[in-house]
Amino acid sequence: MTKTHGDMTDPNMFTQAAWEERYGARDEHRHGIWSGQPNAQLVAQVVDLPTGRALDAGCGEGADAMWLAQQGWRVTGVDFSRTALDRAQARSADVEWRHEDLTVWTPDEGAHDLVSAQFVHLPGLLDLYARLATGVAPGGSLLIVGHDPTDDAGHHRPHVPGMFFTADEVTAILDPQRWEVLVAEARPRAARTHEGTELTVRDIVVHARRRSEVGTA
Repeated sequence: MTKTHGDMTDPNMFTQAAWEERYGARDEHRHGIWSGQPNAQLVAQVVDLPTGRALDAGCGEGADAMWLAQQGWRVTGVDFSRTALDRAQARSADVEWRHEDLTVWTPDEGAHDLVSAQFVHLPGLLDLYARLATGVAPGGSLLIVGHDPTDDAGHHRPHVPGMFFTADEVTAILDPQRWEVLVAEARPRAARTHEGTELTVRDIVVHARRRSEVGTA
């Protein structure tokens, strides 16, 4: 699981071993370490898209992937935590769950009508996004959502080069001859700290559509 929510004070928590330990420390019969609800920005951007083949990169315990499947998508959920994937598999057989290391893995070229990465924060992030973009079919969507790197209000971001990004940094890796950028912004969202304090955070949201033919609108 590579998604990140809440307090993030230790960069070492983003390794595969650390995530296995974190998932393993939680009783699998209880609610997982996440809310079990789909991410709000995913719902907002995808709800009106025609369904097809979807890839949820960094799927964790599978809430986003399961929501997509319920909407009629044919979904593959990919994560590097076997514990998280086992938990997801136990909750839904409607998704293809795959164990892959996102730090090196590349999806099949043009295989998906939607590639979604929600709060996936790892060193070398823009390289990861470039690889994920290759998996989008012509006419399909790439949806990237993450924490605003300038937003440290109660959610302590580790200062690790390449782990966070701006909307402009993401769109800069997308060839404008091949991609139409539909959304590229920092979007406010109500949140709470672990101590229960209410605050407003910002999500970086990039939604781009791969052009059907090079040079076409």
